[in-house]
Amino acid sequence: MDTITQRELRNNSAAVMDAVEAGETYYITRNGVEVAELRPLSHRRKLTAEELVERHRSLPKVDSRALREDISVELTGEYLEDTDAWTRPRG
Repeated sequence: MDTITQRELRNNSAAVMDAVEAGETYYITRNGVEVAELRPLSHRRKLTAEELVERHRSLPKVDSRALREDISVELTGEYLEDTDAWTRPRG
């Protein structure tokens, strides 16, 4: 990592940005004090539709009734009754 002054950044911004784009990191100083770090962004590769579907298939199955019961117990301290519209079997 190189250290450059604010003035060097201003006067050579195109060259500095080219270097950053190529993977270089700079510390920027003002009056001899480091004030910033200039580094490339980490770009994450976008997943294809097929990769997303495959990831979805590998997720664990969720029992919605048990999840609802757990949430109810945590929020109210009480178990749901069978009359709860969220837990009644759909017909």
